[in-house]
Amino acid sequence: MIIPDSTRMFREAAEAPLAVSAQLRRNRDLVQHAAATLRELAPRAVVTCARGSSDHAATFAKYLIETRAGVLTSSAAPSVSSIYAAKADLRGTLFLAISQSGASPDLVATAEAARKAGAYVIAMVNAEASPLAQVAHLAIPLCAGRETSVAATKSYIASLAAIVHLVGHWQNDEGMLTALEHAPVSLSRAWALDWTSAAGTLQSATGLYVVGRGLGLGAAQEAALKLKETCGLHAEAFSSAEVKHGPMALVGPGFPVLLFAQNDETRVGVEALAREMAARGAAVMLASAETSASASASAGAGAGAGAGASLNASANVVALESIAADPAIQPMLFVQSFYRMANALSIARGHDPDSPPYLSKVTETV
Repeated sequence: MIIPDSTRMFREAAEAPLAVSAQLRRNRDLVQHAAATLRELAPRAVVTCARGSSDHAATFAKYLIETRAGVLTSSAAPSVSSIYAAKADLRGTLFLAISQSGASPDLVATAEAARKAGAYVIAMVNAEASPLAQVAHLAIPLCAGRETSVAATKSYIASLAAIVHLVGHWQNDEGMLTALEHAPVSLSRAWALDWTSAAGTLQSATGLYVVGRGLGLGAAQEAALKLKETCGLHAEAFSSAEVKHGPMALVGPGFPVLLFAQNDETRVGVEALAREMAARGAAVMLASAETSASASASAGAGAGAGAGASLNASANVVALESIAADPAIQPMLFVQSFYRMANALSIARGHDPDSPPYLSKVTETV
C-alpha cells in the first residue's frame, strides 16, 4: 500500500513554499525590469498561451491583469499558429507564455509567431534553457526546481506567484507585493490544514463540479484536472455564474460540489450558490474566507465554524478550513491545501498519484 507522504506528488507539493521564496529572491530585479518595460510599453492587450495546469495559471493571470491593470487579456489558441499558420497583428501587446517544461512545440511556435507579429514576449518557465525561454524577449524563471511527478504541483503554485509578482510591480501595488512576501509562510500553513473531510465525501464519488469565480476560477480548473488525472474522478470546473445555467440541472441529492470563495467581490455570490446547492441536497465542500484558520481559532471552534454559521449549519456542507489572505494570494493557498487532500484521495481510491495512466510529464502537442 502506498503511504500518502511517500509519494513524489506529496513531497514536491510540500516544497511550494521554498520554491516561491527562492523565486522572490532571485527574480526581484528581473521582475522590476519587466514591470518598467510594461509601463513604458503600455500594452493595448495581453495574450496568454499555455497548456494544462499552466493554462489554469493563465486563467488566474487574466482576472488579475484585467482587475488590477485594466488591460484586456485573452487566451491564445496555439493551433491558430502551429496548425493553421494564421497571421495576427500583435503590435503593442504583451504575449505571456507559461510552461513548466517550455518544450511543447505548439507553445514554442505560437510564441515565436507572436514575436514576429510584434508582441513583447515574456515566458514564465521552469526549465530555463528550454526552447520557449530562448524565443522570449524575457524569461522569468519559476524556480520550482526539479519536478518529477506527472501531476504538476509546486510549478503551478510558482506560476501563480510569478504572475502576482509581475502584476504587483507593473501596477506598483504595495499591498499585493506585501501579501506575496508573506506567501511562503501562508503556503506552509495551508499545507498543514486538514481537508480529509473532503476526501471522505469524494472517496466513492463518480463525478463532481469544482466551482470558483474571478481570481478563483483558475484554482477550480486546476483542482478539477488533478481529480481527473490522479484520482480517476470525473470533475468539471465552472464559474459560479456559468454553473447556474445548464449544469445546475445535475445538482441534486448527494451530488458533490467543491467551491472556492476568495475574499473579494465574488465571495458573496459563491457562498450564496453554496447555500442554494446545499438546499437541493448536494454534498457541498466549501473553502472560503469564512473558514479561515484565524477566524475559526478566534471563535474557539473547530475547522469550518465560520462557514457552518453563514450556511445555517447545513448538514450538507463540509467547511474546509483556509488561510485568510489578500484575494490575489488566496487561490494559491486553496490549491496548496487541495493538493495534499488530492494526493491522499488518489491513494484511497486505489490509484498512484505519481503515475496516472496514459500520461507523461512533458506533453509535446503540435
